Amino acid sequence: MLQTLRKHGVTLAVFAALTTGLTAVVNALTQGTIARQNADQQQALFNEVYPASLYDNSPRQHCLVVSDPALGRGPHRLWLATRQDKPVGVIIEATAPDGYSGAIQLLIGADLQGTIQGVRVTEHHETPGLGDKIELRVSDWIRHFAGQHIQGPDDKRWAVKKDGGEFDQFTGATITPRAVVNAVKRAGLFARHLPGQLDQLPACTGEIQ
Repeated sequence: MLQTLRKHGVTLAVFAALTTGLTAVVNALTQGTIARQNADQQQALFNEVYPASLYDNSPRQHCLVVSDPALGRGPHRLWLATRQDKPVGVIIEATAPDGYSGAIQLLIGADLQGTIQGVRVTEHHETPGLGDKIELRVSDWIRHFAGQHIQGPDDKRWAVKKDGGEFDQFTGATITPRAVVNAVKRAGLFARHLPGQLDQLPACTGEIQ
């Protein structure tokens, strides 16, 4: 009986070792592919919010970390777009903290003069059929930011129509679009003042939580 148990124990140990080794090999073989796929997906999203024709660098290689209340609580990443080695714009992670069902995560492209190039929602918990119209697969509402210029903090056009601005609200859901409009406006104003603080921002070193 004892000999049988020992035999089964050795068999299990060998099987566990082989499984662990196989997992390690598969991970090593696929790691590069996964990294390339993630990079391609990130670049495709960048192109949606900031047209590649407007810069000649690789923004993914120019990642900085910023902590500014204009972008939401905590640190956020931004990627610098340059042309002939001169900064022309930025792709920014921003948070709208006041969505109807919680924080809304955004990716915003803006030049350094206050013109928004594009906006996409990367995460939200808004109500399906109402607030989720901020998502591109549901509605093209988010596209209306592209090309919109922010004249300054008091630019009254940057509000939903219910508040006297130019952006549509959703039937039965004003809180969600209001939160997004305000967050995009803050991010655009932040971009206008970014050149003066570029030298002070640390480079990205890992994932931002």
